[in-house]
Amino acid sequence: MSREQFRILLYDLGRKRGKIVYHDGRNHFIGGSGLAAMLYAIYGHADKPWNHAEQPFILTIGPLTGLFPLMSKVVCAFRSPYHDQYSESHGGGRAALSMRFAGLDGIVITGKAKSLCCLSIGSNHIDCKDVGFMRGMNALASGKLMRRMFSRNSGHRSILRIGQSGEIGSAMACINIDTYRHFGRLGSGAVLGDKNLKGIIIHGDSDFDQPQGKTYPKLYKELYSRVTATDMMKKYFDLGTPANLEPLNELQSLPWYNLQKTSDPAISTITGEAFAGDALLRNGACSGCPVGCIHIGYFREKSLSASRYHFHQVAYDYEPIFAAGTMLGITDSFDILRVLDSLEKVSLDAMSGGVALAWATEATERGLISENETLVPLSFGAAENYIKAAAFLGKGMNEFYKLLGQGTLKAAARYGGEEFACVLGQEMAGYATGELYFASQSLGFRHSHLDTGAYSWDQKNQDKDVDKGVTFLIGDEPGRVLLTSMVACLFARSVYTNEVLAECLETTGFPGIASTLEKAGEEIRKLRWQTRFATGFNPDEISIPKRFYKVKTWKGQIDKGFLNNLKTEYGKKLRRFDEPIKLDITDSKEK
Repeated sequence: MSREQFRILLYDLGRKRGKIVYHDGRNHFIGGSGLAAMLYAIYGHADKPWNHAEQPFILTIGPLTGLFPLMSKVVCAFRSPYHDQYSESHGGGRAALSMRFAGLDGIVITGKAKSLCCLSIGSNHIDCKDVGFMRGMNALASGKLMRRMFSRNSGHRSILRIGQSGEIGSAMACINIDTYRHFGRLGSGAVLGDKNLKGIIIHGDSDFDQPQGKTYPKLYKELYSRVTATDMMKKYFDLGTPANLEPLNELQSLPWYNLQKTSDPAISTITGEAFAGDALLRNGACSGCPVGCIHIGYFREKSLSASRYHFHQVAYDYEPIFAAGTMLGITDSFDILRVLDSLEKVSLDAMSGGVALAWATEATERGLISENETLVPLSFGAAENYIKAAAFLGKGMNEFYKLLGQGTLKAAARYGGEEFACVLGQEMAGYATGELYFASQSLGFRHSHLDTGAYSWDQKNQDKDVDKGVTFLIGDEPGRVLLTSMVACLFARSVYTNEVLAECLETTGFPGIASTLEKAGEEIRKLRWQTRFATGFNPDEISIPKRFYKVKTWKGQIDKGFLNNLKTEYGKKLRRFDEPIKLDITDSKEK
């Protein structure tokens, strides 16, 4: 195997057979996002639906994983049950280092198991175990049991698993990674559920060589110092992303009550400082990251069988607090953590679940649905009933919740209320900053705020120049695509400039990638969009609900014409990638 090749594990669940294959293409597609798109182009099926057994579930890492700080993410690629198009979700935890120590650049899982199973993967073993007894088990309990079942290599072991939402095929189902991280968006959990795969355990049971010489340790120490000994990344450890809550509230850019408001004085009890002072238990970090941005809070509840309390640990960030807090009108930090814990157990994406329940609350207030559908009375701020409703949504407790779990707009199409469904391609992320953000998220590749820096652009620009805004979106994407192909945490994007990435790649023996970074970024961006278009993406079919036109930020009322023009012109720019996929790479060998 040459350094220009990827080492990929292929596993067919139906046949219970796996093999290692080597693919060329490192200098073109790098790893991460680029490798995932390349593998889908090879093993995916644009002419088959998301739940066809032959569709692949893909995990990939990058060339710098395990070699430099914050190169700690995994790209999960799949055909989404949410919109039946090629999709990505990015997650942390121990998965990236576990794959590196297992000697794998990528994992491609196809087929469908005959019964519920867990897949155990290591550097020299693949084992598929029947776990039919785990059907209906929640994600947190499943993780505890898998830790006992697959106890070896615990230090370099990563456990991916789903809860009930994945088993029932909810398009909002996520995959829990090592308890506190997730592949969150666009229904990856349902893909595993459809394949009868309850969990994947990746054992980092081997080792890998570090670069020789003095250059590598010197560069590593320099970068380590930049992310730990300076203020550059300090904010992510201290309050973390919840520090954004109060400033966005002051800017009238924080969604409240299903986006009926963008600011509220009640923010004072759920700011980053309030969470840190009241509910923070400890910090955690993804493997390979010295920053420690994972904030783990706690709440306690009294045992039903004894007069004592159980303490529950729940990770929180800005986005989950928005979705399970301000969007639902909940202003107690412990209540927000309780709602998040309910979403965690059934393995629902917190953003999608929270936004869907916010729509259901307003639909209840308007008389479009009733307790006959929701099973508990929903009203903004009523945390106890949201805890129950989150579990109902994840379990598909009745026809209403099953439909809502396929997407808020699908439920609204039946019951009414499409105009106040807060959906931008999928349930919105927590930034109501303005027109460019709304346009970018509606057409963004992952419908994620991190697809671009549009939320930041909105806060710095008051002019209404369509060309300027769209040029920013198009120009900003390749750099982010390079980072997600490495696969770097995007919090480190100010550290890992193209120049720094090139130096890292040269130092670690990848001069071919280092010399063509900008070209590779454009090539990967093109392949990703080609794959998305080939699986059905059409920017003209994505509409922006009326609620977004009624938003008022610090700049004033949203300009409907400006927003529509941004979306139209951005869609035109993306259409240049709507062309057949051609890969100039070959499969070199397999074993």
